[in-house]
Amino acid sequence: MINGQYKKSVGTFARRLIAGAALIGCLAASQAAHAQFGFGFNRIGIVGGVSVDADGTVRSASRQELDGWLSKLREASVEPSGEVADKTELRMISLAKLQDEIARAMAADQPLSEEVLYLAGLQRVEYVFVYPEQNDIVLAGPAEGWIVREDATVVGESSGRPVLQLEDLITALRTTEAAKRQAISVSIDPTPEGELRLNRLLSGVRTGPGFNPASIEPAMRKAFGPQMVKLTTVATDSRMAQTLVAADYRMKRLAMNLEKSPVSGMPSYMEMIRHGGATKGAQPRWWMACDYDAILHSEDMLAWKLTGRGIKALTEDELVDASGSRQASGKANKLAQRWADLFTEKFDELCAHNAAFGDLRNMMDLNIIATVIRGHQLEKVGQCDLGLLAGRDQTLKTPSWKTPKTISPECSFVRGQSGWTISASGGVEINPWKIVSQQTRRDESVKAIRHKARADGSQWWWN
Repeated sequence: MINGQYKKSVGTFARRLIAGAALIGCLAASQAAHAQFGFGFNRIGIVGGVSVDADGTVRSASRQELDGWLSKLREASVEPSGEVADKTELRMISLAKLQDEIARAMAADQPLSEEVLYLAGLQRVEYVFVYPEQNDIVLAGPAEGWIVREDATVVGESSGRPVLQLEDLITALRTTEAAKRQAISVSIDPTPEGELRLNRLLSGVRTGPGFNPASIEPAMRKAFGPQMVKLTTVATDSRMAQTLVAADYRMKRLAMNLEKSPVSGMPSYMEMIRHGGATKGAQPRWWMACDYDAILHSEDMLAWKLTGRGIKALTEDELVDASGSRQASGKANKLAQRWADLFTEKFDELCAHNAAFGDLRNMMDLNIIATVIRGHQLEKVGQCDLGLLAGRDQTLKTPSWKTPKTISPECSFVRGQSGWTISASGGVEINPWKIVSQQTRRDESVKAIRHKARADGSQWWWN
C-alpha cells in the first residue's frame, strides 16, 4: 500500500525527465488538502523520428532536431548497472512498491531515477499477478539494460526494442474508464476540400506520351493540402497520443513510398500497383489494431497472461465521391491486403529499425493490462490502492506534449491503368474492453509462474 506521507509534503519537487528537462511542480502544504503536482511547460519531444511543432504540425524530424534530442537524452542518461542491466526473460515490477518509490521521491524533493522512468528496462508486459497477502499487483515480462540509440530512442541494449515508460503506464491506467465508452484511436485523413481541389486539378491534366507526373506534383501537393489528425479517448497532449500518431505516420509513409522500407521483401504499395491492380475510384486505408491470441487467467483470477503478437495491420478500400468525401467500402483490394499482410509479417523487423512501431505495441500491452486491472477489480482483489498512479487524487501529473493536429501535404502519386492513386488514409485502433471481454479464457498453467514470481524482498523490481 502507498505511504500517505506524500499528501503532507511541503516544498517543490524537480522531476528530471528523460530529455533532461526539469519540470517543476509544487506540493501544497496542508494536512487537509491534497498536494498538487503541476508542470510548467509543454514538452517538445520526438517519438520514432517524428516531431510535432508548436502549431501541431506532424513531420519527420530533421537531422538537427534528432541530434539535439539525442544530445539531451544522453546528457540525462546514466548507464544502467548491476542486475537491472542483465537480460532476463522475466522481470517483475511491483505496482504498489513502484508507487511507494514515486511518493518517497516526491516527499524528499528528489528526481525520479531512470530505473523508475523506464520501468527497470521492461520491454513488454506478458503477465499480471495479484498478491492479496502482500497488497500488491505485479507486472512481468522480458527486460534488459537500455541504451540511447543513434536515432534518439531508448531501447534494449541487445534487442533494440523500446523500453516501456512510466508516463505511458500512468496514461493507460487513467484512460481505462474513457476507453470503455469509446475505443482509443487516431486517424490521419485528407480533407474533403483537398480531395475536391485535387480532383479538379487532375481533371485538366493531359497525359500524353512523355508525360512526367513529377512535373505536376508541386501543384498536386498544394491542391491536396494538409491532412488532419483525429485522436479519440486518449489525452491529446500525452506521449501515448504522439506515439499513436508517429506509428500511423510511419506506416503511411512506407505504404505510399515516401520513405523506403528498411527491411527486405517489403515494397511499398505504390510500387505494387504501378502496373495496375488498384480499384478505380477507391483509395486504400490501413490501420493497426491489437492482435492477441488470448488473455489467459487462473481460476482465482490472480494470474494473467497476454499471448500473441500484439499488433496487426488491417485494410479496406474507401470510395471517394465527387465532393471529396470518403466512405468505407467494406472490401479490400488484393494488393492492399497483401501489403497489410506483409507489414504484419515484417512487424518485428520493422520495430528494430523504427521504435515508433515497438512503442505502439507497448501502448497496446499497457492498455490491455490496465483494462484487466480495472475490469476485474484487481485493486480490490489485491487490496492494493493504486490511487497515485491512476490519478484519483490528482497529485501526480504526466508531462504535456505538443498536440498533433495536421500533417504537411506529403503525398505520393502513381497513375496506373485504373487512374490516379494519390494517398491513403491511416489509423490506429485500440479497443481494450472488447479484447478483454472476448478473448479472456481460463488456463491454470499461469498459476505456476505466479508462484515463481513472488517477491522476496522490499525492492520494487526483481528478476
